[in-house]
Amino acid sequence: MKILMIAENDPAGTAISFTNAINRYTAHQCRLVTKEIRYNFMFGKDIHIPFMNNGDSEELEHLLKCSDVFHFHMTADEHIQLGPFRPIDFLKAKIIIHHHHGHHSFRSSPEKYRKKYNALKRSSLLVSTPDLLHLLPEARWQPNPVPINDLPYLPLYEKPNNVIKIAHSPTRKDLKNTDEIICEVNELKANGFPVELDLIENTEHSKCLYRKRKCHILFDHLQGYYGVSSLEGLSQGLCVLAALDKWNQMHIREFTGQERIPWVITSTENLRKSIIELVEDRHKREEISAYSRRFMGKYWNEQVVTNRLIEFYREC
Repeated sequence: MKILMIAENDPAGTAISFTNAINRYTAHQCRLVTKEIRYNFMFGKDIHIPFMNNGDSEELEHLLKCSDVFHFHMTADEHIQLGPFRPIDFLKAKIIIHHHHGHHSFRSSPEKYRKKYNALKRSSLLVSTPDLLHLLPEARWQPNPVPINDLPYLPLYEKPNNVIKIAHSPTRKDLKNTDEIICEVNELKANGFPVELDLIENTEHSKCLYRKRKCHILFDHLQGYYGVSSLEGLSQGLCVLAALDKWNQMHIREFTGQERIPWVITSTENLRKSIIELVEDRHKREEISAYSRRFMGKYWNEQVVTNRLIEFYREC
């Protein structure tokens, strides 16, 4: 199959990760075209419309004509303007995929998208986290890939344990419980606990990964689901704090086949207690860290994730 992924911008770098994984681990060919850069995290690019020259236009036209699959990310659809082209002019005999990643437009108006797909008789729908199945129950959950064997995603051993560092990298602080983690860490420091918060903001992705890797704990958020940040931290062998609800836990267990999942499940009420336990118990911290890395290596590696996506294409 020839697959063309299409996105306004690349949500958390997942589209380029899927593209790389498909090309690395399968016999299929995948390309990615994007239009915008948001937050300036500097994720990898393939064909990026603002950087196109004449040769790129010819290549893009060829990809639009010859691809078997159009895989739209976020709110992109066949009406998106890609330089001089629009996918709607190349839809004949194409498999059309719509893949939602929790964009605020989708979260606030899921019925708008459900009605649209129903009217177009499109049922090849994906969501990036299990919580989004509540908004689009016709969809299938497609876990995101993480290149766990690339250097920035490997564990960093022999970290100093005199101060326990907690990483937190919110794209939007209002959605990631940033105030709560700042408050808890400040309270613990005031009470003599050897803990430090590395709040990573407006930072290139490669530098963000470098800083996370030097920490012991990663705080994702308390919204009931997980983000790509969680997966990065697990791959790096960190203790990952998140308030996963039972729905998300159930789907993760079904996907991986493992009863034990590596997240340190916490809540607003228990966040301080969860941090204290990890700070005070080095053995527990190191055991969870080792399991986090092992879990990603065995049950959430790129081959597993990519095979699930290829199977979905074949079923469409």
